[in-house]
Amino acid sequence: MAAQQEQARSTRQAVPASSRVAIIGGGISGLAAAKQLAAHDPVVFEATPSIGGVWKHCVYRSTRLQTPRPDYEFSDYSWRNRDDPTFPTHAEIIEYLEGYADTFGLWRYIMFGAKVVDIKFLGGGGGFTELWSGTGGEPLQGKPMWEVGVATAGSDTVQYYQFEFVVMCAGKYGDVPRMPVFPPGKGPEVFRGQVMHSLDYCKLSEEETVELMRGKKVVVVGYKKSAIDLALECAQANQGEGGKACTMLVRTLHWVVPSYSIWGLPFFLFYSTRLAQFLYERPNQGLLRSMLCTLMKPLRAGVSKFIESYLAWKLPLDKYGLRPDHPFVEDYASCQMAILPDGFFDMADRDMIRFKRASGGWCFSRNGVLLDDGTELEADLVFLATGFEGKDKVRSVLPDPFRGLVVDRSGMMPLYRGTIHPLIPNMAFVGYVESVSNLHTSELRCRWLAGLLGGRFALPSVEDMVRHVDGEAEAMRRTTRFYRRHCISTYSIHDSDAMCADLGSRVLRKGNWLAELFAPYNNQDYKED
Repeated sequence: MAAQQEQARSTRQAVPASSRVAIIGGGISGLAAAKQLAAHDPVVFEATPSIGGVWKHCVYRSTRLQTPRPDYEFSDYSWRNRDDPTFPTHAEIIEYLEGYADTFGLWRYIMFGAKVVDIKFLGGGGGFTELWSGTGGEPLQGKPMWEVGVATAGSDTVQYYQFEFVVMCAGKYGDVPRMPVFPPGKGPEVFRGQVMHSLDYCKLSEEETVELMRGKKVVVVGYKKSAIDLALECAQANQGEGGKACTMLVRTLHWVVPSYSIWGLPFFLFYSTRLAQFLYERPNQGLLRSMLCTLMKPLRAGVSKFIESYLAWKLPLDKYGLRPDHPFVEDYASCQMAILPDGFFDMADRDMIRFKRASGGWCFSRNGVLLDDGTELEADLVFLATGFEGKDKVRSVLPDPFRGLVVDRSGMMPLYRGTIHPLIPNMAFVGYVESVSNLHTSELRCRWLAGLLGGRFALPSVEDMVRHVDGEAEAMRRTTRFYRRHCISTYSIHDSDAMCADLGSRVLRKGNWLAELFAPYNNQDYKED
C-alpha cells in the first residue's frame, strides 16, 4: 500500500485547467471535502508530505482519540476493527485515513508540499451585497473569484492559481501556538531553564522526549487534553531512580471523564439522543420552545448533577482540588470535556504528578514559575500546553477586508451552517465547528457544501444568514460560559436535521419512533440516500 500511495502522491504535478475548486489542507476535513466535491476535480493543497493534519503533526506518542471508533468514522467507510473497545491511537487514525483515500481515489487530487501563503480576491471591489456571492448566492458562475498563492517545497517562488471557489480546511489546531504574553522582564527570557510549547514537543521522537524530561523538574502549564497527556508522559519518563515529579499549573478547571459510562449507563443517553437533546436550547428557536427550555432547566441541571456525582465518586477530584465550580454541562456544551488517559491519577497517587492552582496570573522567574500569590515553582523545563491560534492561520492568508471578518464580537467564526461566512463570497470553512465527533461534523458539512455547489438549494440572504449566526452565538452564550468555542454538542442532531432539510434528504434517519427518541445518532445514520 505504501508504494501505491507514494506513486499516487507523485502523479499530480500541476493544477489541471478543469479544477474549479481549491481545498486548503489535507486533514480530515480536507479529505472529506475532496471526496464530496470530486465532481469538480478539486485541488487539495497540503503543506506537508502527508495527509492527516493534526493527527500526523500535532500528537504525542500516547495520543489517542477521545471518541469510540464507531462514533468516529465516515458514513461510507467503516473501521475494519470497529468493535475494538479501545480508543484508536493516532497511528491507527492515520492508517484509517489513508485507507479512506485509497478507497475513494483521493490521492490524485492532492498536491503535497504545497503551502498556501497568499489568497487574492478577484471578485471586484463592489463591496458587500445583499445576496452571498452577488447573484442569488450561486457559488459557481464560470469565472475565477480567488487567486491562491502556493509555495512548493524546495522552491523560493510562489505560484498563483485561479479558482471559482475555495474551501478552507486548514484546521484549528497545530501550526500556530498560542503563547502567553508577559510584562517586560517576566517572560521566558529571565528563566534559566528551557521553555517549550506542546507543538514543538510533538516533533520529538519517543527517545528524545524521555531524554528531555528524565530527571528534571517539569512544569506543565494547562489542564486540557494536551496538558494532561503531556503530564502523564512526563511522569512515565521519570519513573525509577532519579526521577522527579511533574507539576501541572492549573488556571481553569474542566471536568474530566474516565470512560463513556456514567453509573453503568452509556454516556450517549445523556446528550446524544433526540430525547436528551430536546432538553437543551437550540439556535433561533421559537417562543414556545424557549418557554419549554426555561421550564426544563431543573431537569438539565439534574442530568449534569447526576454526571458530576459519578465523577466526584470515581475520581479523586476533591483530594487534589480539581473539582470545577461550574456544571458539567458547560464543559460538554463547549467541547471542553476531556477523556482521561489510563493511569493518570495512579501517577498522581504515586506523587509523580502534582497540581498547583493558579487562580491569578503567573510569570517566569530565574528559577521557574512565579505565581501572583508569591509561590514559586522551581523548574528545569516548562511546557506551555496553552493551545493554538488556528484562526490566525486563516487571517494570515486572507486579504483585507476579509481578514478582519474572520472572528466576530462573540469571539467565534460567524459561519452559517458552520460552513459559510455571510460576508466572504465563494469560500467555505470546514473543520472550525466542534462536536463530540468532529469527523462526522466535517463530513456532513462537506456533503451540504457539495449540494450548494451542485445547485440543490440556494442560500438565504446575507442579512438572514447573519441573523442566524447571531442566534447561534446567543444560544451558546446562554448555555455555557465558554461559548467562544463554536461547539454544537447539545444540539448536534438539530444541526444535522437542518442540513438534511436543505439537501432535501430525510430528516428522521431512524427506522421507528422508539429509535428516534432513545437511540444515539451517529455517522451510519447519515449514509447517503
